[in-house]
Amino acid sequence: MKIITAEYIYIDGEYLKEYAVAFEEKIIAVGRYQDIIEQYPEAQLMKQLPHSVLYPGFTNTHVHLEFSTNRTTLKYGDFITWLYSVIEDRNHLSSICTTEIMLEACREMLESGITTFGAISSMGLDLDACVETPQRVVYFNELIGHNPQKLDTLYSEFLHRYESSTHYAGHNVIPAVAIHSPYSVHPSIRKKAVTFAKENDLLISAHFLESEAERQWLDHSKGDFKSFFENFFDQSRALTTIDEYLAEFDGHPTHFTHCVQAGEKELKKIAEENHTIAHCPRSNRYLGCGRLAIEKLDKLDIPFTVATDGLSSNNSLNLFDELRAALMMHGDLEISKLSRQLINAVTRDAAKILKLNAGTIREGYKADFALIQLPEDPKQEDEIALWTILHTDKVSQLYIKGEQLI
Repeated sequence: MKIITAEYIYIDGEYLKEYAVAFEEKIIAVGRYQDIIEQYPEAQLMKQLPHSVLYPGFTNTHVHLEFSTNRTTLKYGDFITWLYSVIEDRNHLSSICTTEIMLEACREMLESGITTFGAISSMGLDLDACVETPQRVVYFNELIGHNPQKLDTLYSEFLHRYESSTHYAGHNVIPAVAIHSPYSVHPSIRKKAVTFAKENDLLISAHFLESEAERQWLDHSKGDFKSFFENFFDQSRALTTIDEYLAEFDGHPTHFTHCVQAGEKELKKIAEENHTIAHCPRSNRYLGCGRLAIEKLDKLDIPFTVATDGLSSNNSLNLFDELRAALMMHGDLEISKLSRQLINAVTRDAAKILKLNAGTIREGYKADFALIQLPEDPKQEDEIALWTILHTDKVSQLYIKGEQLI
């Protein structure tokens, strides 16, 4: 058994002083420092670092590892322009994206305190990396494709990838299901995959209303997507509507990604069905998609996470870079309150969404910790969340299931 302490420990949204945590693979006890060391006198006491804050390990609910080789290949600035570049360079980028490169991407996440991540896998190329990385991985096997002549093959390949991921369920891999988007998955196989997830009680992730082009296509079969579908698929009308897509997930809380173009009607539906949202501020900005109005999510009590997306639409997988971007993107919101909300979004709320016994420093939870050091003692304790986001690039220590990895 070990005991860890810090100048402040983040517990249930509060920064508590003179507290300590006794742990093995799980948290054994949390309480006043003096009480904990007296209760467990034989435990190994970890040295306290100055100006330190102990957080539960962070969770990145949405990342694509299979394009981790992209740096200056794909085109940013506009979603459709980016999509064309993905189609043009997809095979090249995926063919040179080795397991070692993806493990380096996992390492970058680890250094920014990410102890759990949701991997969106469209080809299964990242499975070895997800098995080898020390983090806990919710492995979202993604279904994509709508060619009527290939539906059986597409669905069969999806099931095969899912079955392959179940072989590693004991290696910190949690098999799950992803539906790429309403415009890219044929309704018939979408229904089969969602039914499969519901029957097996699997987590579902799904992209939804990321761009204005997607909204125009689904609402009116017009806009930039019209020429895209006519050119590539000889298709002049959308195969589904927004309402039809959302209704597919009724009764099964789903983690939707982006939702930048979701209106009041869609957000109310998401709230009614207890769905949640992954907010990817840098990806949304780089692809010209707009801003997710998180203030509207607050009013409807829709939980959200902050996620990095992949290097196909981002310049790093560092969670602190993403949190700083969120601070800048939501410039009309009070910064200290927003900072506390963002910390909750990558700890307690994210772990709850992924149904993990983590994300909170509490007895019985996984001993996943991210310890950071501030440059000096904070004068105002209510701004520790803000100072954490502004002044941290890498964690000083990191633990997963009680094992120190950094």
